[in-house]
Amino acid sequence: MQRTNFGGMACSIARTLDVIGEPWSPLILRDVWVGFTRFEQLQADLGISRKVLTERLNHLVEHGVLDRRPYDQRPRYEYVLTEKGTDLVDLLMVLAGWGDKWLAGEAGPPVVYRHHGCGEISAAGLRCTRCGEPMHARDVDPLPGPGAAV
Repeated sequence: MQRTNFGGMACSIARTLDVIGEPWSPLILRDVWVGFTRFEQLQADLGISRKVLTERLNHLVEHGVLDRRPYDQRPRYEYVLTEKGTDLVDLLMVLAGWGDKWLAGEAGPPVVYRHHGCGEISAAGLRCTRCGEPMHARDVDPLPGPGAAV
């Protein structure tokens, strides 16, 4: 079975899914963000096979989301978020907010976020980059952009 090439579509959502659209990649990014940067740590926390973890890490490095850095004499590496990867973690925080709202149940969210600026626990959300107001899908009109297929 041939995999669909989402990266070639004129759609930013499809292109993003080409990079992180399978379930392991967002979880790997989450783990690297919280400090699990070495292969063994990632494998132990996620319960993922070595083969799949190697493939996913290579994919994320190839797409510039993670950077691989040696940390030992043998070729051993740790993985760190690039600027591109850090921006994806922002997206994952919003995704987690959806899960907190709709899937967390009575116990509440499994993780909360303390904002460095004010020290308070807060939820991630989208804001308009022009006016700063909260922004939701119902508040925008998607229009063709300069990269739209003509």
